[in-house]
Amino acid sequence: MKKIDSVVLKETKYIAFFALIFSLCLQSVFLIIGKWDYTVLLGNLLSFFAAVVNFLLMGITIQNAVKKEEKDAKTAMKVSSTYRNLFILVITVIGIVLKCFNTVSVIVPLFFPRIAIAIKPLVDKNKA
Repeated sequence: MKKIDSVVLKETKYIAFFALIFSLCLQSVFLIIGKWDYTVLLGNLLSFFAAVVNFLLMGITIQNAVKKEEKDAKTAMKVSSTYRNLFILVITVIGIVLKCFNTVSVIVPLFFPRIAIAIKPLVDKNKA
């Protein structure tokens, strides 16, 4: 197995950190509105790990794709995207079907990496 690039690891840690912060906020909201139970926690954990793993796999795919010819890189990216989307779909279906997971807490954390990516320019601006 090839070594994972330090940039991929750094960005994955960034996504995991903000997804954790957003997950704590989600747990707090359920607690405040009086709807918190163990299913909220389990659903959040399931989707948190799925979202972070999905991002890591995307980073590894990009890392490997930049070393390939353009046509091969596009193919690798499409195949990776297909499998990663299938992975997220399976996790979501499992989270919805099994009663030990809260449906909302399964679906919402899947958007946390996108939110973290959207606010990254603000975070980077504050560091500079």
